[in-house]
Amino acid sequence: MYSTTKAVILAAGLGMRLRDVFTGKPKGLLTIEGISLVERSIQLLRAHGIHEIVIVTGHLAEAYEALAADYAPFVRTVHNPYYADSGSMYSLYCARTVIDAPFLLLESDLLYEARALATLLAFPAEDAMLVSGFTYSNDEMYIEARDGHFYQMSKDRSRLQSIIGEMVGISQISAALYQQMLTYAEEYFKTSRHLHYEDGCLTAIAQQHAISICHVTDLVWTEIDNADHLARAQSRIWPQIQRQEQQTELFFTP
Repeated sequence: MYSTTKAVILAAGLGMRLRDVFTGKPKGLLTIEGISLVERSIQLLRAHGIHEIVIVTGHLAEAYEALAADYAPFVRTVHNPYYADSGSMYSLYCARTVIDAPFLLLESDLLYEARALATLLAFPAEDAMLVSGFTYSNDEMYIEARDGHFYQMSKDRSRLQSIIGEMVGISQISAALYQQMLTYAEEYFKTSRHLHYEDGCLTAIAQQHAISICHVTDLVWTEIDNADHLARAQSRIWPQIQRQEQQTELFFTP
């Protein structure tokens, strides 16, 4: 178990596939029964000992700035000025001046049970990727592992061997791994800012740097990227999470 007290939430995306059902706010501020996805992540992170949270903003940044103000001084924002013309690794790159220690890396559009954080934080590896079983959500990022470590990922199953599950979008990143990611990214950015941290940067680095797999086959979670994901989250995933939390008597406070 490693002492991780920081987290970075990537929230700069345009959320184009949700524009028809949700306008005026970034997709991380979609609400499920009165609480937004990012605010729920903030509350869960704090309940699990994370006391410094950085939200990397882009599209409609002022909405996240208002949320961060509500949770100051625990939450702060960093802006990606090229959010409309860059990938997720550029957003993570923008946080380099405020991250100097191991951190949890989360995507903003996730709805997940608290066990995701508890399991990953207790996992005995300083670099680890949370991987679930198969969700059949129609937008899966499949993970190939070798000897218990991440090897590569793809949304096309035919490109992979030894598929063990799906990437959740929550990872534990050491200072050493983050530095390797920054070094790789800086070279890549000489020609393009369109680099994603997962299937671009981590996949390349995993060939030289061991990233463990934290495998939770029955994890309840979903990303919300489009209208179908939102409907599934409301009708299936959230009720399951509520049942899980009632069974474990998990309560968290803002």
